[in-house]
Amino acid sequence: MTLLQIPVSHIFLYSIAAAVVLIYLPFLLVAYGRLQIGYEALATPRAKFDKLPPYAQRATWAHQNSFEAFMLFATAALMAYVTGVTSSTAAVAAIAFVVARLLYSVFYILNIPLLRSLMFAIGSLGSATLIILSIIQATS
Repeated sequence: MTLLQIPVSHIFLYSIAAAVVLIYLPFLLVAYGRLQIGYEALATPRAKFDKLPPYAQRATWAHQNSFEAFMLFATAALMAYVTGVTSSTAAVAAIAFVVARLLYSVFYILNIPLLRSLMFAIGSLGSATLIILSIIQATS
């Protein structure tokens, strides 16, 4: 047991579910941006990308990057789950990934590159931590 008496294995699974939701969160702003430029953008979204407001373009990029980051994190969290990692360090790493990815999208959309990059690094460190802890657990 760890944070709020939630088993670490459950934190891994909840974190994966939260990360899935975070993939699509920026897309809400993309949809709003498309509505602002009219029906034509809904009919041919890729062709009208350059006409989107800048915040919606950045939201598109945040959305796309979230897919890339999710693949590594889901693999790392499932590795930790399967190998039976139960440390509080692993729980913090999983939660840190989710929080960092939420803030990553916020900072991307708000066009704050330094903080966006910091959140990317924290999220990546969370995934790497889970992979390393899983390898240690599997080989011990």
